[in-house]
Amino acid sequence: MKRNDGPTCWLKNCSEYWPRTACLQLNASAPEEPLNAPEAAGIYPWCRKEYLLVDRDTRDLAPNPPRDIVKRCGDLLNGQVNPEFLKSQIEVETRVSKTVREAGEDLRHLRKTVAAEDNLAPIAVSTHPFAKWTRQEHTEQERYDVLARDFAGVGRRLVICGMHVHVGIEDEDLRIDLMNQMTYFLPHLLALSTSSPFWTGEDMGMMSYRLAVWDSLPRTGLPDRFDSWGEYQRLVAQIVNAGLIEDDTKIWWDIRPSARYPTLEMRIADMCTRLDDALSIAALYQCLLIILYRLRATNQRWRIYPPSLIQENRWRAQRYGAYGGLVDFGLGEVVPFPDLLEELLNLVAEDAEMLDWELEIENTREIALRGTSAHRQLALYNEAIKSGADKQEALVQVVDALIIETVSGV
Repeated sequence: MKRNDGPTCWLKNCSEYWPRTACLQLNASAPEEPLNAPEAAGIYPWCRKEYLLVDRDTRDLAPNPPRDIVKRCGDLLNGQVNPEFLKSQIEVETRVSKTVREAGEDLRHLRKTVAAEDNLAPIAVSTHPFAKWTRQEHTEQERYDVLARDFAGVGRRLVICGMHVHVGIEDEDLRIDLMNQMTYFLPHLLALSTSSPFWTGEDMGMMSYRLAVWDSLPRTGLPDRFDSWGEYQRLVAQIVNAGLIEDDTKIWWDIRPSARYPTLEMRIADMCTRLDDALSIAALYQCLLIILYRLRATNQRWRIYPPSLIQENRWRAQRYGAYGGLVDFGLGEVVPFPDLLEELLNLVAEDAEMLDWELEIENTREIALRGTSAHRQLALYNEAIKSGADKQEALVQVVDALIIETVSGV
């Protein structure tokens, strides 16, 4: 296999041992850290997931659910339920977990509990198939009042949900270094998660229309590259001191150092309707971070490509999901996504086995073969139309399937 990566590829015969999706670079400043102990970096996962609340009778969003629903769900779930920007949304977070599987058990319980309230059903999806954004009301809290005021009509369109996976990384400079390298893999994670093909009743021709809505806000998209935690903090200080934002909680990149926790927060993913798919993406994210951490111990790092190149793959993942292809920057051509995924899985296989996550990682192959929630929604919609349903009836059938999949988790 011939590479076009130029003089930055320092490893002999690296194409024999590493995926063609990138090569490695020397990092002279890498510390000597244990290869077999990701715990040394404090690498532990937890998840935050946003759900849409659906009226079980109409299958439309519930634009004004009972005011105390968040409190009542929170009381049942040890405070793990929070309000979101819109009243028709709810945020659920797991506890800090030693494993992705442990976080999954938390989420299964949370989904079933939220589903039992007030003739409402949560759907794990990034856009509702037919709800109108003009009918939604924002939650009456100071933070959300400010967002609604600042973003005006653009903010009112934010009838979208995402999945955020936090991985604890204690060292601040390590957090930044891993963010720089992890950016390469964000389109891969997006491709596995897409769940937003519809917008206000229309097939938008995209597997993740959520990002088209989200990208209309400032401080979104791929992150800048930073040489240190201090450089990142200086950027934040410039924006805050100019009076543009109050703090770095309003920096909404696809991956970011969390403003509230010592974590690296992956934010690019759509909501996965199937819980097992969500856990697989979380496991893959953590395994990739662990392999990047392990590379530091041997004075290596993943090659960092210009954001404009990563953006091309981000767009392709947004447009086609797991059924398209991404650009292999070493080969200079589009490669089918299942082939790229296979190389990533070979890369993380050792750590997946060590952490007993083979089942979660193996499921990513299934996602690439059967498609994501977006592909299933479109297939169901088109089949309903072929069977004689009108457009609205077909969309209602999609919502029914989303309710069942969300609560069952499979």
